[in-house]
Amino acid sequence: MTRIAGVFAVLVLSGATGGAFAIEVSALYTAEVRLDPEEPDPREAAYETALTDVLLRVSGLALSSDPDRITAMFPSPAAYVVQFRPGPDDTLWVSFDGEAIEETLRRNGQAVWGRERPLTLVWLAVDWGQGDREIVGADDPGYGIEDAFTIERNRLLRQRVRDAAERRGLPLVFPLLDTEDLTRVSFSDIWGGFDEQVLAAAARYQADSVLVGRIRPATGQRNRWRYFFAGEERSWTGEPELVVNLIADRLLTEFAIGGAAAPVTVALRVAGVTSVDVYGRVQRLLSDMNVVERFTITAVEGDRISYRVDAHGGAERLSRALRLAGLLEVERLDGAGFETIDRSLEFFFSP
Repeated sequence: MTRIAGVFAVLVLSGATGGAFAIEVSALYTAEVRLDPEEPDPREAAYETALTDVLLRVSGLALSSDPDRITAMFPSPAAYVVQFRPGPDDTLWVSFDGEAIEETLRRNGQAVWGRERPLTLVWLAVDWGQGDREIVGADDPGYGIEDAFTIERNRLLRQRVRDAAERRGLPLVFPLLDTEDLTRVSFSDIWGGFDEQVLAAAARYQADSVLVGRIRPATGQRNRWRYFFAGEERSWTGEPELVVNLIADRLLTEFAIGGAAAPVTVALRVAGVTSVDVYGRVQRLLSDMNVVERFTITAVEGDRISYRVDAHGGAERLSRALRLAGLLEVERLDGAGFETIDRSLEFFFSP
């Protein structure tokens, strides 16, 4: 049994009109796992389990489910541990060196999914039977004490989804179900498949990834799900844990950076840099991006700064990461002055 330590800290990287909403997942490289006293070396065994949990979030299911390949790449998990401490109920909290793990993964041609990840919003309608229907919200509704059973079953269902998302490092929220939500969408809208109305109600959360679920626990009917991301629609059936894994796999395919390919040089110009503070924010944003290997400033013109960026996955991946961070792509440059240019990009930063 394993448990991810802590709650994911979230940070809005920036907000530009028409931009995406990115969440920085701060706990990618920590895990809390069972410390089994029957193991010959309980702590070393815990390190191995914790590393597997981390690799599931960072590199995906294919690697994390292949212990032989993990052992070949990470023969001594302890060498990557930077902190550990005992937890409650015979557990061990472990923190790893994320940069060292990413370097090892890239050197071995494995994908790396960085800390900046899209937010997934879940609209979940549940038909409990006998006319008892509801939408699962971010918090428990204001029921009276006589409704303790209803509150608990909602909490357990919501926590199943959250636990599955946390295991994959997937930022995920449920709607507030406040007056604004409830005037825009009803149980019947979700259950009846009026997805356009549901997506319109989701716009306030700035989530590019939206999951709509329809569950009827008291029957043999399979759970039905619709998923919306990047203009695509997908339909699934199954338990919440399966669907969350499918979403994580989809987003990992979209945003993870493969380790085999060398970085590609891209010309990038960022407009809207109107102060020293904004300049510092743009510099930090580029420095923290998993897709960026290195970057240098090549020119400054008014509120525009031109960069030469070595990006994993080239301009396409860099553009995607910048949009996810909330910058607005405004036009293409001609790439003049650069000899090895995959493509040239221009973005606008709005603090």
